[in-house]
Amino acid sequence: MRRAIHVSLVVALLLAFGLSAAAQDPADYQRPVDVAPTDEVIGEGYVTPEVQRPRSLAPWRQVLDMALLGGALLLAAWIVLKRRSRRLAFALTVVCLAYFGFYREGCICPIGSIQNVAVALADPNHAVPYFVIGIFMLPLLAALFFGRVFCGGVCALGAIQELVLLKPIQVPPRLDRALGSLKWLYLVAAVALAVLPAAGRDFIICRFDPFVGFFRFTGPVHMMLIGGAFLLLGLFVGRPYCRYLCPYGALLSLTSRLSWRGVSITPDRELDCGLCNKACPYGAIEEMRAVRTSCLACARCYESCPVHLSCRGADAEAAS
Repeated sequence: MRRAIHVSLVVALLLAFGLSAAAQDPADYQRPVDVAPTDEVIGEGYVTPEVQRPRSLAPWRQVLDMALLGGALLLAAWIVLKRRSRRLAFALTVVCLAYFGFYREGCICPIGSIQNVAVALADPNHAVPYFVIGIFMLPLLAALFFGRVFCGGVCALGAIQELVLLKPIQVPPRLDRALGSLKWLYLVAAVALAVLPAAGRDFIICRFDPFVGFFRFTGPVHMMLIGGAFLLLGLFVGRPYCRYLCPYGALLSLTSRLSWRGVSITPDRELDCGLCNKACPYGAIEEMRAVRTSCLACARCYESCPVHLSCRGADAEAAS
């Protein structure tokens, strides 16, 4: 009963958050050009470029992207919680990276939408489209019911790190917890900068996205180098950006705490052999149980579980 009340409260808060942002007067945010340094100040013949707005997507394309995101979240939940298949989870990761990452160039991004929604709540002259609100809320609602399935196979930023992980090492628990606090600081800083007066706003989440340059095959050199550093580190440390810096991951950890259903290592019986703990590269298994707030629903633990493997073998024999 208490869990049902908590879930209802979180759903109500999420809906209120989204509707409040949508209720703002529609006005596009645009940083005034006159607050930037002038050509004379910069010198060396510099010419200030014209402010350009990205072309809006057609309504049907926005609906399609939201439907694909919602469908991918449901599919991820089914693969991880019902089929318990690492192979299918890996395949979904590849597909989502191809579409949400490279084809859509990282634009279907709940992570970046944090600051857009924050501005809409703080500034009555700024509004965000329902499309952005939907992208922001869908993974949170999915986490409320199924855990962090968005992280597991849908998020392009997580997917690119998942695919490069070759030889994971276990980060000491104390260091892991200390580094994990950085994403909360990043979230607070991002929201604080977003709700400043228009002339001083800074959307640091999008500006310092370490992987968008790879998705678009272009970007500032320093950001490409930072993204490359994350991927190199990701060869040995499981998803360093997701675990230690992703501000949306902080929000997902809150909603997944109340999730209706989450990853379980062996649903029928527990051997407590510790193989799942060794298989998890994200430090998300404690005392042979998955920790919902930090489990990224990657399904790696299923590959190492003797109970799960024996059940899968028995099912295959029965089917044949």
